[in-house]
Amino acid sequence: MTDEIPERAAKTFDAHDAFERDGDAFLVTTSRFESRVTATDTDDWALEYALTVRAPMLSSATADEVGDAVESGWFDTYERRLEDAPMATRADVELDDLTVTEEDGAAVATFTFEYGNADHAPEVAKAMAEYVEGTYVEGAVPGYDYEGVVADLLGEASSAGQGEGTGTPL
Repeated sequence: MTDEIPERAAKTFDAHDAFERDGDAFLVTTSRFESRVTATDTDDWALEYALTVRAPMLSSATADEVGDAVESGWFDTYERRLEDAPMATRADVELDDLTVTEEDGAAVATFTFEYGNADHAPEVAKAMAEYVEGTYVEGAVPGYDYEGVVADLLGEASSAGQGEGTGTPL
């Protein structure tokens, strides 16, 4: 990967308020998880994008001991659910590759895809990063004492459902 971002990608990501330049990548500022996207030229007219999202492993997000079987099952489910991220984009996006690995207590997901519309690519990357965050929150295993960013996200999700007019009538 070079430090050169294709000009058409750099222009649209620089102009989008959900991204902040970080060397040869752009950080997604609307996600609480570390999310960064890069763009490279291809032999075709489309650009190749790689979105990497670092979320804590279940055992890194809780104050409690998490058993190996629980963590393994959570990770497998999380990985399978991330395959649906392109559906959140409202665009015709097919993943060329999705890798989900554990690195230093983090579940690191990298989505690689080619996309021809550089003007719309920031929205695609933003939607997928936010999908990862939402998927993580939906997949939180009940019964644990969550800490840090995950506790904040779960608290926000819980309080968002407590507003007036929400829920089902009795």
